[in-house]
Amino acid sequence: MSLQNRMKNALLEKEKEGSLRQLTVSQNKIDFVSNDYLGLARSAALHQNIEEHYHQLPFSKNGSTGSRLLAGNSALAEEVESYLAKIFKAKQAVIFNSGYAANQAALSCIPQKGDTILYDELVHACMHDGMKLSRAECKSFKHNNLQDLEDQLRETDGKKFIAIESIYSMDGNQAPLTEIVNLAERFDASIILDEAHSTGAYGKNGAGLAVSLGLESKIDARIYTFGKAMGVHGACIAGSSTLANYLVNFARPFIFSTALSPHSLVSIQCAFGFLQNQLYLQESLQQNIQFFLQNYQQNNLPNKIESQSAIQSVLINGNKQVMALAEQLQQNGMDCRGIRFPSIKKGSERIRICLHAYNTETEIKKLINTMKIF
Repeated sequence: MSLQNRMKNALLEKEKEGSLRQLTVSQNKIDFVSNDYLGLARSAALHQNIEEHYHQLPFSKNGSTGSRLLAGNSALAEEVESYLAKIFKAKQAVIFNSGYAANQAALSCIPQKGDTILYDELVHACMHDGMKLSRAECKSFKHNNLQDLEDQLRETDGKKFIAIESIYSMDGNQAPLTEIVNLAERFDASIILDEAHSTGAYGKNGAGLAVSLGLESKIDARIYTFGKAMGVHGACIAGSSTLANYLVNFARPFIFSTALSPHSLVSIQCAFGFLQNQLYLQESLQQNIQFFLQNYQQNNLPNKIESQSAIQSVLINGNKQVMALAEQLQQNGMDCRGIRFPSIKKGSERIRICLHAYNTETEIKKLINTMKIF
């Protein structure tokens, strides 16, 4: 069979099972899909601030010109890393091109052959890809199940790692971080924490969940993503100076990738500076979350996964059924997408709703009323 025919057959199979993915462009619809939780990606004021700071740079480069270990390092990159380390209350931070790359780097190079990674069954695909490259033994524990995690820690010998997210990207619920830290201390395990969906939305100056709980010093590696609530791009891993030096020497996504451009670095710095003066956006987001939850409950709508975050998921069994509801929402002017198998487990298909600081109460009521008549 030719390669072209093999690819066509694979696509036809996905179409039959109702899981064929296609790119779409959303126009003039109410945003209930993006990760722009605080509205920074659409902020004209932040955009202007970034451009002003970029044009003040004492040099003119469109790109970084290479990897950080070759031509791509700069005083600006090191300045932004120092700035981020202060925000995240870490000794040092190392910038990566994306949250995906940062998670892949952490999981692939920190755990070693002979170690064991215990990971929450709902961690993101990038953590899975990193674990595959680590050569460590990998075992899942039931989602947010402290007893299952404790049982596995007790049964595991050698160096142990716990891989978790602070806010889970599909269910939207929060990790019991304090309790997991206590277990890690009891069993001498190290924690690798993905703060992708808490960066910006939680904590002083957007420092995330661990800092907001005062647990930052008890977590070995924290991954922060800037393409969600911070509205820009890139990521970093924060932790000790030893960790930073280790990543520079062993993290392949850092060593072999062209570094972020000066414009991206300025954007990261400006986004956090901007948020420090706009922290009411966090409060606005929380108010909208509570308004949604109250109205959802008042309308007796079923099958919603328990969540107090901006991510609210409503279970709709079957790919075709979930896409039918997504289409109805689209036709009523709301950008809200269905998540299908095999992106998630069969039987857990859902409408994934993302709430934002800029959504109005009228928009949220319209969303709930449309779902009510489905």
